[in-house]
Amino acid sequence: MRAFVLTKYGGPEAAVLRDVPRPSPRPGEVLVRVHAAGLNPVDFKTREGKLKVVQRYALPVVMGNELAGTVEALGEGVTRFAVGDRVFGRMAKAAMGAFADYAAVPEDVLATMPPSLDFETAAAIPLAGLTALQALRDELHLRAGSRVFIPGGAGGVGTFAIQIAKWLGAEVTTTASPRGKALVERLGADVVIDYTAQRFEDHVSGMDGVFDLIGGETLEQAFGVVKRGGTVVSVAALPEPQTALKDLGRGMGLAALFWAVSWRLRAQARKHGVRYRFLFMHPSGAELAELGQLVETRQLTPVIDRVVPFEAIGDAFAYLESGRAKGKVVVRM
Repeated sequence: MRAFVLTKYGGPEAAVLRDVPRPSPRPGEVLVRVHAAGLNPVDFKTREGKLKVVQRYALPVVMGNELAGTVEALGEGVTRFAVGDRVFGRMAKAAMGAFADYAAVPEDVLATMPPSLDFETAAAIPLAGLTALQALRDELHLRAGSRVFIPGGAGGVGTFAIQIAKWLGAEVTTTASPRGKALVERLGADVVIDYTAQRFEDHVSGMDGVFDLIGGETLEQAFGVVKRGGTVVSVAALPEPQTALKDLGRGMGLAALFWAVSWRLRAQARKHGVRYRFLFMHPSGAELAELGQLVETRQLTPVIDRVVPFEAIGDAFAYLESGRAKGKVVVRM
């Protein structure tokens, strides 16, 4: 079968499209014939080796974290799916494999696709949708009347985050370029700040929480726009101890490392009287089914920037890395 394989850590040349043996499902796994797969920043960060401290793969390894397709075969003990079912999911936390014609996936991270969805749209949902849901509902505890700031709302996670925050009843402030302004307004953003002409810290204050998608200076300035006692959740900066203990299920050694590398950020958060949290989302078939129902009832609309044939996956990576994508980039097998 065809697969996009990471052969070494590095630049675009480190991953190649090649033929590899088709996987067989182990007990509790489903063999999925992949019809489409979503790209995410975690993919090129993995290729570059920036996440080796979190997950070091035995190379070569098939890349890809989210997919949609049909059930081809069942491993021993699988009861939730049947051959021929249309499914979508985020690969297991410590595994990849979605950028291939076939992938073996644990059944508990898969969900049945809503009837109205095509494979390309379904493949765009799992990683970004679950990240946004878990950050906004589980970490920021948004509810009716909450005020949240989501910098970078026109990106893959941002387009889900705006809609999910509105579904939870929150008032949403975001940043976008003039090119992205109409998109985030259509998704429900209440206040849009043009980051090319305005400093958001001059216009935003009194937020209950921030969902940071950019990191760097944006995150550091975001601490100052939150009420004392509020929370800043990031998926683009440095991990902190809870990332190791809660998200990754690792021990105190990694937690101590994350304590050290995040010390300055946590100190800035304390100075403003807020909590800093870095989130690694966890795969969940149950929560994915919930997102699917929101899509089916038109309360959530996945935003796809472009769909690229599998043969051009290298070009898809380059486009994603350019930072110009508005919504998700998907490859079609």
